[in-house]
Amino acid sequence: MYQAVLADARFHHQLLAFDQDLSEATKAAGCKPCGGKLHSARFSRKPRGVPPGLDEQYRRRFSFCCAVDGCRARATPASLRFLGRKIWLATVVTLITAMQQGATAGRARQLSTALGIDRHTLSRWRRWWLATFAGPFRPLAQAAFMPPLDLTGVPATLLARFGGDLAAQLIATLRFLRPLTGGRVAMHAL
Repeated sequence: MYQAVLADARFHHQLLAFDQDLSEATKAAGCKPCGGKLHSARFSRKPRGVPPGLDEQYRRRFSFCCAVDGCRARATPASLRFLGRKIWLATVVTLITAMQQGATAGRARQLSTALGIDRHTLSRWRRWWLATFAGPFRPLAQAAFMPPLDLTGVPATLLARFGGDLAAQLIATLRFLRPLTGGRVAMHAL
């Protein structure tokens, strides 16, 4: 089931559309430091885990730069495709980390081999989830759910808190994680 979502180009096109909406809202808000107009400053990413059927546009990160001389502040909107500077797509990091929870050492090796993801990368992702939800994101994560979210089981426990099929749960989870994806500005809002 997870593999079907990860390989579904239509699902990823939907994530791109959500990112375009977030991008338009960021541009309309203007430069936070000076109020100036924002110009497009998209940049290419080389994300791993992109399914076939997606063009180069999917690999570009929306970003803006202030047009005012002397300011030139960058504004990078939140994203449902990317988790900050991580190389792998947010969908892959979320679903694969959830899949490996409770997995035996043999299952983790099989998962690592099948997807071409190094087992050290899987361990690093697990540590990132635990550190993120134990750190500055914890108050938001704890306040958002009743009963409180079991932070030791993220992202699986986070996915389970949202209704619908796996695709709907994943979209809701990625929307919840938006403050972690939009550069320094988003993290300072926590």
